[in-house]
Amino acid sequence: MPGRTSSLFDTIQQTPNLTTGLVDTLVAQIESGELAPGQRLPTEQAIVAATGVSRTVVREALASLRARGLITTRQGLGTFVAEHPAPMAFSIAPDELETLGDTLNLLELRIGMEVEAAGLSALRRTEADIARMEGHLAALEDAISADRSGAEEDFAFHRAILVSTQNPHFARFFDLFGSLAIPRQRVRLGALSAQERERYLRRIQREHHAMLAAIRAGDSSGARRATRHHLTKSYARYQGLSQPAGADGSR
Repeated sequence: MPGRTSSLFDTIQQTPNLTTGLVDTLVAQIESGELAPGQRLPTEQAIVAATGVSRTVVREALASLRARGLITTRQGLGTFVAEHPAPMAFSIAPDELETLGDTLNLLELRIGMEVEAAGLSALRRTEADIARMEGHLAALEDAISADRSGAEEDFAFHRAILVSTQNPHFARFFDLFGSLAIPRQRVRLGALSAQERERYLRRIQREHHAMLAAIRAGDSSGARRATRHHLTKSYARYQGLSQPAGADGSR
């Protein structure tokens, strides 16, 4: 299927944003009927080979299409074009999050969603959920110690809270953003010294631990307060990036 797979993605190299380009390409193939309802998509590995993009880009693109109801995953069989694609749903494309103002708009949306989700998490989380959150924070701690941004681990922690609400729509909504939900993936940390970066990220980590402590204790009000504090602090930090020299890229 190499030739067929490659032909599906001829336009991917023509767009500056790879995730957006891959999503647009797949949507165009679905809308034109080239990818017919019920048709199996190429594997992630085949798409990576055909496009030259990373597996992360492929997964983000597929998650976006899945959130829109355009594709479905069948356990053990693969990913298929939806038999009855849902009407166009809300989505945020990567090229809609290129400015600081776009980032602040997304943070406002996240505050509205994640504060309530944290309260529900405190009431509904299981011990397995707590263990997953702890694991993600431990991985983030390792990333900080290794002088990495920890954006993936950060995303995983926040998503684990949404999953622990036992309401699948929270995580599905979060998946519309993918890694774009973590602004420091797009704003450079390089303006800070290694010590400044570590100090900054450990302050964020303390906020994460406060959120987890309230959720673990079953304190719904406390979980909401801790989450609102964390995200509003993030909002204030990004507002401070209006001065170019302050672009530290944390969240």
